[in-house]
Amino acid sequence: MKWEGNRESDNVEDRRGEGGGGGGGGFGFGGRSIGIGTIVIALVGGWVLGVNPMTILNLLSGGGGQVSTQTQAPTQQTRQPPVNDEMARFVKTVLADTEDTWTTLFKAEGGSYVRPKLVLFAGSTPTACGTGQSATGPFYCPGDQKVYLDLDFFKLMQQRFKVSGEFAQAYVIAHEVGHHVQNLLGLSEKVDNARRTATERQANAMSVRLELQADCFAGVWAYHANAERKILEQGDVEAALKAATAIGDDALQRQAQGHVVPDSFTHGTSEQRVRWFSKGIESGRISQCNTFEAKQL
Repeated sequence: MKWEGNRESDNVEDRRGEGGGGGGGGFGFGGRSIGIGTIVIALVGGWVLGVNPMTILNLLSGGGGQVSTQTQAPTQQTRQPPVNDEMARFVKTVLADTEDTWTTLFKAEGGSYVRPKLVLFAGSTPTACGTGQSATGPFYCPGDQKVYLDLDFFKLMQQRFKVSGEFAQAYVIAHEVGHHVQNLLGLSEKVDNARRTATERQANAMSVRLELQADCFAGVWAYHANAERKILEQGDVEAALKAATAIGDDALQRQAQGHVVPDSFTHGTSEQRVRWFSKGIESGRISQCNTFEAKQL
């Protein structure tokens, strides 16, 4: 992926090295579907703790009951990453690229794009959705419109699933920014409201459609970023598709327990995630990402 020399966003906050965020209870998702790495961490947690990974996954995905959502995160003093931190520079560049792309797309439709802040942290950190944990993987909190990322997740992608490459990492960031776009469009709120009165099976199905749309939005970003700034190199798209395949619900459940339970899917199958990311990157059109009216995912 060609990214060096491109604009870097100043909208990145570095909380690494700070004390982990306190606060009572676990991470409050407030009805929002969980981050891209949740199932991955369930596998790791199950291995470390000797607990069935599906038990951890059920808790992380909200199956363990209601969780409270804070309305405001504790005030943090904004600190920029060191200028010589190459990984942070990469994240800042990818974030800037999403900012430029979505600003242009929103403007074309007569709207204004509100840039999300991206927070780098390690371990845990306070958020408007409760205490954010590295164990959830990268995630977006609509309460403060921030994307939270522990860079160790990228090491986990490579070590556990043999998924590497900067564009695969950029896909992860763009997916979470996709959730921010959904929030700005009012889609996240509609899904959250519908989930409150739905059965667990219905709520999971809604989460799948939300996650697949975020995959498609990530593809839309990649289409326009490459058209404008020629960021893609040979093998980049294949790396992103490999990442999408590796974190499909069916692939992760099969690895965790040897079989799949479709009704418990919250992110979509490997095939679905590849299909919707591909729809976005091939068309570059937001209209192609309407997973909520799609008869076949």
